[in-house]
Amino acid sequence: MAQGTVQVTHTGTSRWRRRTGEYASLAAALEAAAEGDVLTVAPGTYRENLVVARSVTLRGPEGSPGSVRIAPLDGVPLTVRASAIVQDLHVEGQDSAAPALLVEDGAPELTDLRIVTRSASGIEVRGGARPTVRRCTVDNPAGIGIAVLDGGGGVFEECEVVSAGQAGVAVRDGGHPRLERCRVHHASGVGLSATGENSALEAVGCEVYETRGSGVQITGRATAHLTDCDVHRTTADGVTLDTDAVLTLADCRIHDIPENAVDLRSRSVLTLTRTTVSKFGRNGLSVWDPGTRVDANQCEIFDSTGDYPAVWVSDGATAVLDSCRVHDVPDALFVLDRGSRADVVDSDISQVRNTAVSVSDGATAQLDDCRIRDAATGAWFRDHGSGGTLNNCTVDATQTGVIVTKGADPTIERCTVDSPAEAGFYVSAGGRGTFLGCRVTGSGGYGFHVIDGCRTTLKKCRTERCARGGYEFADAGPDAAPGTGPVVEDCTSDESGLKPPAVHETVVETASQSTSVLGAIPSQRTAEQDPLITPADPEKESRSSKAVLGELDALVGLDSVKREVRALTDMIEVGRRRQQAGLKAASVKRHLVFTGSPGTGKTTVARLYGEILASLGVLEKGHLVEVSRVDLVGEHIGSTAIRTQEAFDKARGGVLFIDEAYALSPEDSGRDFGKEAIDTLVKLMEDHRDAVVVIVAGYTAEMERFLSVNPGVASRFSRTITFSDYNPEELLRIVEQQAEEHEYRLAEGASEGLTKYFTAIPKGAAFGNGRTARQTFEAMVERHASRVAQVEEPSTDDLTLLYAEDLPELP
Repeated sequence: MAQGTVQVTHTGTSRWRRRTGEYASLAAALEAAAEGDVLTVAPGTYRENLVVARSVTLRGPEGSPGSVRIAPLDGVPLTVRASAIVQDLHVEGQDSAAPALLVEDGAPELTDLRIVTRSASGIEVRGGARPTVRRCTVDNPAGIGIAVLDGGGGVFEECEVVSAGQAGVAVRDGGHPRLERCRVHHASGVGLSATGENSALEAVGCEVYETRGSGVQITGRATAHLTDCDVHRTTADGVTLDTDAVLTLADCRIHDIPENAVDLRSRSVLTLTRTTVSKFGRNGLSVWDPGTRVDANQCEIFDSTGDYPAVWVSDGATAVLDSCRVHDVPDALFVLDRGSRADVVDSDISQVRNTAVSVSDGATAQLDDCRIRDAATGAWFRDHGSGGTLNNCTVDATQTGVIVTKGADPTIERCTVDSPAEAGFYVSAGGRGTFLGCRVTGSGGYGFHVIDGCRTTLKKCRTERCARGGYEFADAGPDAAPGTGPVVEDCTSDESGLKPPAVHETVVETASQSTSVLGAIPSQRTAEQDPLITPADPEKESRSSKAVLGELDALVGLDSVKREVRALTDMIEVGRRRQQAGLKAASVKRHLVFTGSPGTGKTTVARLYGEILASLGVLEKGHLVEVSRVDLVGEHIGSTAIRTQEAFDKARGGVLFIDEAYALSPEDSGRDFGKEAIDTLVKLMEDHRDAVVVIVAGYTAEMERFLSVNPGVASRFSRTITFSDYNPEELLRIVEQQAEEHEYRLAEGASEGLTKYFTAIPKGAAFGNGRTARQTFEAMVERHASRVAQVEEPSTDDLTLLYAEDLPELP
């Protein structure tokens, strides 16, 4: 066993009494040392269990960090029980039941220690100890990185836990450390953990990442305060609170979290100030249970990577958002369950793919002076007992501004809805609601659309420039009870010549005298007044089927697709001729399924197929109408059927091409209107089987799932045509065609370079097949332009030749 000597400088009251001694072991040196002595340890490995019980200095030699190893075979390698100074040591432990460095008392200073161990904990502080720990590193893949227990405290500055088999930092049983500019990462458990009454954790300028558990976990009445900290790249939630935990986050950043960024339950309380939450896979804020509360001030929640609401409040919890921003998320704020409440003040909600604010199951939401922009639905009060107030809010560029359904009864005061695509305010299915001093401008549909005889109250509302009308009150029907329908007072519109309301509507007319005043509310409008379908484009000169098939044959690759289309065309042509001869013709279903990756020519073939059918007299026009989920699925009940009908009518006489059709039937479709689009489409295909050919397209695996879960759809299609990916030689031919079309030539070696490029290019989800070939050609042209622009008098070859060097870098 290699072991060096220990040199001890003994100090006294007079500098004349200073002396130096050397000892064969650390234990002997510590035994001989007096208060204030300095122990300088020579390089070597010391298999001793050391106890520092006096206020001495224990250090390694200067300029040789890590040369002194304290590495006993078992037990605690280093125990500190005094206000000593320990620095420049390498501590190793092997005992799974003991810590590597145990601090039991005093206020020692521990500096530049390297702890590489497989112990219960790397550093453990307990009892009355209050150490100052600076620039220490803990590598403990078997246990806890740093544990502060039993009332222990201290300050950890610029320390790093590089690995931990359990928690990176664990605080319990009344521990209360402060972490400054520390890093905790690669922990198999939680990054920072505090649990138990009187346990407290304070962290400033710290970073927690690459943890298999949550980044920060506060439970069991513990408290924590994090300032200017980063929590990111966890495997579980970013921050979790449970059972009366209290946490404050100020100027922190929580991002790149695959689960909930912040999850709190069981009467926990969270305060966030100037904190950002981004790139989360589930909820940004997830708040559960009565007594649980989150208060967010000047915070930003954005850039969701999943398909869940950014803020989720349920089971009686409360969320308060003041001066916050929520944007680029699938849904922004969902409040569910009786007793749950959200208060949002002076905040911005924007870039929301679905619903900005959803209130359901008896919950309440109060929004004051908020701005909602670029969402499918601004606010949706969904069912009985759900309500609250929108006060002085603006809703801009949505499909529908506010929806009230199924007995919900909110109060909407002094709110403005600008440029909704469908309706400013929509009430149906027994929804109620009181609208006071509200305004709708520039609606693509109605301003206020109230159907089913809903008992809605409108007072002093105003509509302007609404395409289908300012107010629409669809009758509840002849069996509706007396007194049903909206109550309307002092409402105005920029319309003129308006008709009286339907008989079952209760209308109080107290409007002032003005040319734009509603003398009476308009009755339900007819389709003749407001046609929904865009007029068809002017007809092109039709081509023969032979000419169109010639264009199909000229496409690069797609040999199996061409055979399938020709076989189908031949069946239709022969059937037509048999009918002309007075013979029975086999029934041919013309609807098709196209499967394959993007960029394989599905849209082009669909267009040519429509032309072929028109040339054979099967279709009247043969034009192509291309749609996707967003064109068919609406945000409120009934709108999806209308959109699908409009798309079908627009394609009448031609081909309706539905790209990514599997999106109409997502795997998690609990609250999705895609099924309504499918049901409407199937009925239209049956009722108008000769008017429109429908082609559904998408990735192969997804389309197989789509057809398997919708047998009614599968039965309507005659065959599936698979579009294979282009091989490198076919991609080269596409580039050659592009070059010829744009008057470029491939120089010697360019073809070989392109073939190698297309062979090496990754074929993952981002690979675009023909689109990739065209983008490659465009990139070569750009690089060619940059090169030739430097030539003062370029020749024709300079202007037309593309070289292998013009190829872009591989992605």
